[in-house]
Amino acid sequence: MPRWLPRAVVLVLALVACFQLGSWAFHQLTGLLVNILIAFFLALAIEPAVARMAARGMRRGLATFLVSLAVFVAAAGFLVLLGSILAGQIVDIVEGFPGTLDSVISWINTTFHTDLSRLDIQDSLLHSDWLQKYVQNSASGVLDVSTTVLGGLFKLLTIGLFAFYFAADGPRLRRALCSVLPPAKQAEVLRAWEIAVAKTGGYLYSRGLMALISGIAHYVVFVFLDVPYAPALAVWVGLVSQFIPTIGTYLAGALPMLIAFTVDPWYAVYVLGFVVVYQQFENYVLQPKLTARTVDIHPAVAFGSVIAGTALLGAVGALIAIPAVATLQSFLGAYVKRYEVTDPEPVRTAPRTRRVRWPGAR
Repeated sequence: MPRWLPRAVVLVLALVACFQLGSWAFHQLTGLLVNILIAFFLALAIEPAVARMAARGMRRGLATFLVSLAVFVAAAGFLVLLGSILAGQIVDIVEGFPGTLDSVISWINTTFHTDLSRLDIQDSLLHSDWLQKYVQNSASGVLDVSTTVLGGLFKLLTIGLFAFYFAADGPRLRRALCSVLPPAKQAEVLRAWEIAVAKTGGYLYSRGLMALISGIAHYVVFVFLDVPYAPALAVWVGLVSQFIPTIGTYLAGALPMLIAFTVDPWYAVYVLGFVVVYQQFENYVLQPKLTARTVDIHPAVAFGSVIAGTALLGAVGALIAIPAVATLQSFLGAYVKRYEVTDPEPVRTAPRTRRVRWPGAR
């Protein structure tokens, strides 16, 4: 046996063990890494506001706290408004369920010549085996729901703490990263960081402004049509239509159409018409002016990046896909040399010679 063979076998086994250990650790820490990625992009989004407040003399930690508080209040307000819609619809459904059930039973008795009673149906449902099993399963699932809620709150707390650290200690973090790199690479890292901050902040700024304009416009229409929950629906349309590219407007308009349909079916048609008209106005007038200096991405690229981000990281990937692609596009555009496209010269054909016939020639 050669002397190097046992050492090579031990080395190969050690490399395989290290790979298995690294793969296991990566899969175990995937949730934490995703939370850190979300916190990093959230810190990039609030970095312009924090830097502007710090430039005016405010402590960076206090500026980060105030901006984070404003973001938290806005998110909580959106959830409260959306919850009011769901709660109101559930209350209306519960209150109108006996009348709906009576009308259905009356139609069945008239059509099929039966003699059904709502009291008999309620009594049979209350004493049925499947209802008792459903109640038991629901009671056992309360613990799972509580665990899920607590896990979600812990994730939000983790994301908030990391985002606060990234934004409050941004300059110190950049210096710590650049201290282990040579001077030539430090400039590249700082440039990439500045591009990421500009594109992420610009994306959220432009989308937030368009969401505000969209919400106000739809709120006016909902109030004019006397659609219930007009403020909550306006906030829903403004946010969903802007942060889900291309099809977000139509997805956001589905809920107001359903609510308007309960008032008058023609109101749902009017809401659909306004959604289509406003989408064209936003695409051809509003969006080019607001995103010309912030995030200039082709709609097809934006939609494809959202699909790719969703496939990789789910809802998180859908949210951070467009800022990430905008940052990558700007970073590559700074280093990829472009040339002017020259038009091809037209092919010149030789002039046709005219044959002269002399007198007497054959």
